[in-house]
Amino acid sequence: MCEFDARSSHDAIAALIATAGQPTKSPFGKDDQIGMLNAMTPASQRLVAAEADFGRPFDMAVSYFPTMPSWTAAGDPSFQIWMGHTPNGNLVDDGSHQGRAVNELVSYSGDSFMMYTHTGTHIDTLNHYGYGGVLWNGFTEREHLGSRGWTVSGPELYPPIVARGVLVDVAATHGVDVLPDSYAIGADDLKDALRRQGSEIRRGDVVMVRTGRMSTWPDPERFMAPSPGINLDGARYLAEAGAMIVGADNLVLEHMPSEVEGNWVPVHTYLLVEAGVPIMEVVDTEELSHESVYEFAFIGAAMPLTGATAAPMRPVAYPLARR
Repeated sequence: MCEFDARSSHDAIAALIATAGQPTKSPFGKDDQIGMLNAMTPASQRLVAAEADFGRPFDMAVSYFPTMPSWTAAGDPSFQIWMGHTPNGNLVDDGSHQGRAVNELVSYSGDSFMMYTHTGTHIDTLNHYGYGGVLWNGFTEREHLGSRGWTVSGPELYPPIVARGVLVDVAATHGVDVLPDSYAIGADDLKDALRRQGSEIRRGDVVMVRTGRMSTWPDPERFMAPSPGINLDGARYLAEAGAMIVGADNLVLEHMPSEVEGNWVPVHTYLLVEAGVPIMEVVDTEELSHESVYEFAFIGAAMPLTGATAAPMRPVAYPLARR
């Protein structure tokens, strides 16, 4: 575990005190469960809102439908939706016990769905990965994981996000629609993209990395091929620069397969367990890229699924006025 002077927590960057391969003790206190989201303050929210053009919304979420690409390789369920009530079905079975005359007048429809929480546009919480059963800030599986979920670090604790967002358009910097399969985005790639855009990463930013993979959505074969994404070098650069959230337009954020022996998800474990940085995946950045919108007000909220390891989000970007 890493020690940190709590008196400096108001401007802390957890990645700067991390030790490789060890869960970090939060600089925001022993009870902290949201990590770098603590960088967001009422003042920072007001500042970004004051600079946003709310007349130009960019929806960064994907739609949910049964054949959508999703993480099913480890046996988790794909998105499924089914009707529980239909107008004609109610005439046949009268499940609400209203009688035929009422059911002919009231055309009632209802449905249900199920899915893996890491489906579609979503945010990973700090209980998603650990080292040896220990999470960010020292929370343990033995003490904090019940039969129905974690008692710590769930998305129900995440506040609505209003923050400065930065798109790092690596695909455009390389002059391609989509980066090659398994391309590893390192710090130099990110710096080159930021230099081309005239952008910078600041503490408390929501950073979205564009690989171009969303341009293949929703083709399952193309979208779910071995993914380009950030590697450990790239993740460290963003976290140490102060990113509050790191996301991407691909399924897994990081490039696959892993280049780190003994760890198949080194970027996930680094960001979540060491740096305290939540992750977003399957974020649609195509329209932002096409319009060359690189800095924006990021607004979104996680579905408050108590104790879950992820939750759907519908993030919206509003361009910031250039000064």
